[in-house]
Amino acid sequence: MLRAATPERLCAFSDGVFTVLITILVLDLRPPELPAFKALLLRWPTWLSYAVSYLFIAIVWANHHHLILYATKTTPRLMWFNFAHLFSVSLLPFSTAWMAVSELAPQPVSFYAAVFFLVNATYVLLIRELIDHSPVNDLPAKVRTIMRVRSIATLCLFGVAAIVALKYPLLGLGMCVCCLVVYLKPGAPGAATRISRSPLLSPSSRGR
Repeated sequence: MLRAATPERLCAFSDGVFTVLITILVLDLRPPELPAFKALLLRWPTWLSYAVSYLFIAIVWANHHHLILYATKTTPRLMWFNFAHLFSVSLLPFSTAWMAVSELAPQPVSFYAAVFFLVNATYVLLIRELIDHSPVNDLPAKVRTIMRVRSIATLCLFGVAAIVALKYPLLGLGMCVCCLVVYLKPGAPGAATRISRSPLLSPSSRGR
């Protein structure tokens, strides 16, 4: 079973999960009852919640795909860390719906930020497994440091955002969005060389 779970299949499975989550997120959207633009404007908490969540899933997906490219083999620990990461992301549609229905009430927004914290915490585990514990000879030490510092710093900020949201929900949500901006570019400076030689992007893997 473990021999069949190649990095390519792990990446494909994860991509499928992200696709389903985006679909679920879209299905939660409901049009207003009144046929007027004013009705749309009155539902701005729903649209804001959806927009942030869509951006969040897109960024997490891009960073996850980028990180998995470093895998040369699939270990049981990598599989479980990946499952934990996907589980944390799967909480996003539920937390988004709760936050939208509550119209950005403090506790739902705090829970939403806590989901961000959990997603980032499991991403840190993937970094430790794929970057720190596995030999990546052509990955510069500077790149490793940047990836560690970025993940730990944003993890702390997500935790602070969850606490701040209990008193100032919009500020807490804004802090989450600011953290997402840091991950707009998945790769750290100098990491492109490794990706170009990844077995997932090799000519033999593309031909399968």
